[in-house]
Amino acid sequence: MGRKLWAIVIVIAAAVAAAVVIAVRVPDPGLSPALAQRQPDVTRGQYIATLGDCAACHTKPGGKALAGGLALTTPLGTIYTTNITPDRDSGIGNYSFADFARAMRLGVRPDGARLYPAMPYTAYAKMSDEDLQDLFAYLQKNVAAVNQTSPANTIGWPLNQRWPIAFWNVVFLDTSHFTPDPAKDASWNRGAYIVEGLEHCGECHTPRRVTQNLDNAQKFSGAVLQGWKAYNITSSKQSGVGAWSDDALASYLSTGHADGHSSASGPMALRNSTTDPGHPWVMTRGSASV
Repeated sequence: MGRKLWAIVIVIAAAVAAAVVIAVRVPDPGLSPALAQRQPDVTRGQYIATLGDCAACHTKPGGKALAGGLALTTPLGTIYTTNITPDRDSGIGNYSFADFARAMRLGVRPDGARLYPAMPYTAYAKMSDEDLQDLFAYLQKNVAAVNQTSPANTIGWPLNQRWPIAFWNVVFLDTSHFTPDPAKDASWNRGAYIVEGLEHCGECHTPRRVTQNLDNAQKFSGAVLQGWKAYNITSSKQSGVGAWSDDALASYLSTGHADGHSSASGPMALRNSTTDPGHPWVMTRGSASV
């Protein structure tokens, strides 16, 4: 065998080996060692769970809290949301904090299987270590365990194979955490953290490319999902919310209605994060840390 052919064989073998490593490697969630000395705040964890709108996807209508089973219609097929109660058989009761952070930030289950990006880990990757720790403590300690297994997803072959998602993540997953912009004030940075991360607004309001990654060239310009139109929420005065007053935005997000503008419907009307009367409204002015 000539040297040129050997070189080709070596390159192919190296590429195959790299592909195998990418497909099977369980990535590090990148948690700070300092968390081991921190006491998680369960009350704040409940606030984070509400702000992240966990119930909107993980509680089906008429179902038990956070026990999963909600059907999400996607271009790939129907995906059923998972049980995130602390049940040890069907929920996350056997998760370590590192397991939880890995799923939230990187979309990888404890067994190494990849989550479909219908779970917005691409946004939750922005979350701080502390918020993740508080959220995990709340889910484990203050949520009732429910033994309930979600129905099997109805995704045909080959898209039902999860390992290729590892390569999708290599191309499309930005694992960088939120970094405050020093040129902006605390309120702006808190809003950016909420919108980009916890509230994952772009997951509904930004259109997707055929590869199912967000088309951020049209960020927040509106999209259609599950038969509903998620409207333009850019600062455009003609087609977005640029002409809305602060009071109108406050009314819409906290009550689902803004006089002279619109009323929330479909999935937006079912959100818990901005319309829960017992929840500190996410756009409240103040200097709360991100």
